[in-house]
Amino acid sequence: MRTVGLGLFFEDYAVGDQFRTIGRTVTETDIVNFVNCTGMTELLFTNIEFAMKESAAPGRLAPGALVYCLAEGLLMQSVVQGAGLAFLHMDFDVRGPTFAGDTIHVECEVTEARPASKGARGLVRTRNEIRNQKGATVIVYTPLRLVKRRPEVAQ
Repeated sequence: MRTVGLGLFFEDYAVGDQFRTIGRTVTETDIVNFVNCTGMTELLFTNIEFAMKESAAPGRLAPGALVYCLAEGLLMQSVVQGAGLAFLHMDFDVRGPTFAGDTIHVECEVTEARPASKGARGLVRTRNEIRNQKGATVIVYTPLRLVKRRPEVAQ
């Protein structure tokens, strides 16, 4: 019997492939929990009055690190689960703010897929755009992941 909910193996990726995740709304609770868990007690994230008066983007801002983590969670649920072995590298560019109430999703394009030098593994790089409900890109990052090969290919 096949198990559903597992990620993509190396053989499932081809350069140029594109896909998107489901959406997820960033909540006030997400922001509070993340800020408290990480100790990221910057006034922009803990003082709404300060943010409304002093910030270039007034409103209940979500830390970029939180938005990235939520995006990775969406990818874990869909393409990485059970097949990912390591997160090796990324470039990271915050392009715009994310606020409580925004709904994000991730649009991915495979830019590199090659067998690893040893073992039953492959290297896959994607260009990931985190977009909000308006279609605006808020973060772009390019993870390089080490992923499993299919068991029947690996032997």
